[in-house]
This record gives sequence, C-alpha cells and structure tokens, in this order.
Amino acid sequence: MPVRLVVSIDAEPGKGSELAAVYRDRCADVMKEPGCLQFEVFQSALNPDKLVLLELWADQAALDVHAGVNATRAPLPPGLRAGGGAREDYSYNRVR
Repeated sequence: MPVRLVVSIDAEPGKGSELAAVYRDRCADVMKEPGCLQFEVFQSALNPDKLVLLELWADQAALDVHAGVNATRAPLPPGLRAGGGAREDYSYNRVR
C-alpha cells in the first residue's frame, strides 16, 4: 500500500527561499530512488519561511530504503532550517 508523508518545515527567518532551493536539488535526487512516486517541496505564498515536503512512496519497504539512504546524505547547510519540523504519515488510497 502506498505511503504519503506530509512534512512541515520552518526555515530560519528570511531563509525560506534559500532552503527551498536546497530542497529542490535534494528532491531531484530522491525522485531517482526506487519506489519514490513523489518528492516535492512547496513554499507558502503567505509565509515564505514555511515549507511543506510532500512524499509518496510505493510502499513502506521503499520508504524504509529511503530512510537508510537518507542517513548517508550530507546534512543541509547550517543556519537554514529552524527546528526539527513535523511529519505526518498517511496510508494512500486513491479513490478517483
């Protein structure tokens, strides 16, 4: 069953566009991973320092592999991200 993740990310004040650019590069890399159906970052139109990362994985196994790969990635540049963010996991059942 597909797994949808919604990750809320706060940038340091005034750093939203810079953080979004870093995530866009990372998104392109992650989209090449097996089982990744979506990995996109969105920047709020109302608060440019708020980002949302939408992920869709073919199944939990693909997400688990991604977690292992993610542990080997270089960290984000310091001073861009505020706090740890929040992640919500959903089962994905498309109805239309």
